[in-house]
Amino acid sequence: MKTAIERLARAMAVLGGVVLTALVVLTCVSVLGRGLNSMGHSDWLSAVSQSLADGLIAAGVGPITGDFELVEAGIAFAIFAFLPICQLYAGHATVDVFTSRLSDRVNTWLMAFWDVVLTLVILLITWRLGAGLADKFGNGETTFLLQFPIWWSYAASFAAAVVASVTAIYCSVGRVTYAVTGRSILPPSGADA
Repeated sequence: MKTAIERLARAMAVLGGVVLTALVVLTCVSVLGRGLNSMGHSDWLSAVSQSLADGLIAAGVGPITGDFELVEAGIAFAIFAFLPICQLYAGHATVDVFTSRLSDRVNTWLMAFWDVVLTLVILLITWRLGAGLADKFGNGETTFLLQFPIWWSYAASFAAAVVASVTAIYCSVGRVTYAVTGRSILPPSGADA
C-alpha cells in the first residue's frame, strides 16, 4: 500500500509540475507579446522604424487571450496536485517553538492529532469541491474570454483533491499507528530524511 500511495503522490506532483511549468511559459509568452504589442504602438518605435512598428502590429503580437483564465484554472489544479506529496512526506510548515521541549511520545501524538485534523479538512474541501463541480457542470457556466466550461477546472482540481484525500487518510492511519505501536508505515518525513 505504501508503494502505491507513494507512486500516486509522486505522479500527481509530476503532473502538477508539468502544469505549473506550462503556466509559467504561457505567462512569459503572454507578457512578451504584450510588451511587443506596446512597443509596436509606441511613438518611439514608430520614429525609429515605422515599418518595424507596422510589422509588429500586423503580425498580431499581443498577450495571449484568456491567459489569466488558464492560469487561474491551472494554479488551482497544481495546488491540489502538490498536496498529496506534501502530506505524505510531512512537508507542511510547522512551528515547534513550544513542542520542541516536549517528549518524543507527546510530539508523536500531537503529530497524529494534527494529521487527523488536516485529513478532515482535506476531506471537507474535497466534498465541497465535488459539490461545486456538480453545480458548475449542471449550470453550463463558461469563462468570459475563452468560453471553456468552468466545470473542467473544477473536475481537474477535484481529481487531484481525491488523490490528496486518499493520501491524507493513509497518512492519518500511519501516524496514529505509529503513535500507538511505534511501527511506521510512512516514508521518512522531510525532517527525518
